[in-house]
Amino acid sequence: MLPPEDSLAAHDAAADAAPVIAIARSRLQARPELAMLAAHFGIALREDDEMPALKLEVALDEQGAPRLVIAGDEREYGKPLCVDFVAGRADHRRRFGGGRNQLIARACGLNRGALPSIVDATAGLGRDAFVLASLGAPVLMIERVAATAAILVDGLTRAQGCADDEIREIALRMQALHGDATRELGELVTQWDQPPQVVHLDPMYPHRDKSALVKKEMRVFRALAGDDADAPALLEAALEVATHRVVVKRPRKAEPIGGLAPSHVVEEKTSRYDVYVKQALR
Repeated sequence: MLPPEDSLAAHDAAADAAPVIAIARSRLQARPELAMLAAHFGIALREDDEMPALKLEVALDEQGAPRLVIAGDEREYGKPLCVDFVAGRADHRRRFGGGRNQLIARACGLNRGALPSIVDATAGLGRDAFVLASLGAPVLMIERVAATAAILVDGLTRAQGCADDEIREIALRMQALHGDATRELGELVTQWDQPPQVVHLDPMYPHRDKSALVKKEMRVFRALAGDDADAPALLEAALEVATHRVVVKRPRKAEPIGGLAPSHVVEEKTSRYDVYVKQALR
């Protein structure tokens, strides 16, 4: 559940601030790994009567195996949120999502036979990264929200150790880092053993999906991260780091980020990718 270099000492992060998410101190005796998570990711520890709306917790899946989740009032936030590359939505998209004809694959250049190394600088739950890795691309996932990064690392670790050979092989092409790509992208990519040929961005924007499930999941993300007001700075950092292209997911009718016109656009009914080409992929 944790990177091997984690400290064994828990600490009280953001002690003098009201956190959006925290770990319940009462859970540390039963789940000492939560103390290590608090230390590694800088997540606050709180007493039960001081807990904010969201908490980072260890829960058991259907088979009784532990997994890290972000949980809150289900009426407001839906079911506990976790990263699962082995089953559910990720597995369905891997098998039936359309392969290299998917919008993201076309934007990243995979439909033309190239197999670039890709940095997903707004990784979230790793869903887009898993699609790209399932098509053969090595992918570095960067997530700046500590709690989201924690469940992302947990999900990736479980996938890399799962019994399914195909999923394990895909997961081993992926790496996850906690960091702010807007400020640290150049430094973060040096921790990867691949060149950052393509940088993929999916900044937070208002979703119009009417599904109650999506709405509740998005409430979690907005509570943790808010809107990406610094998206122009993120695009600037990506353009500086990417060696071949930057691809940016946008609502189909939205303006390009910062008004910067892309080299070309790949679009479908509700969304598009703005593609900024620096040199051709081969």
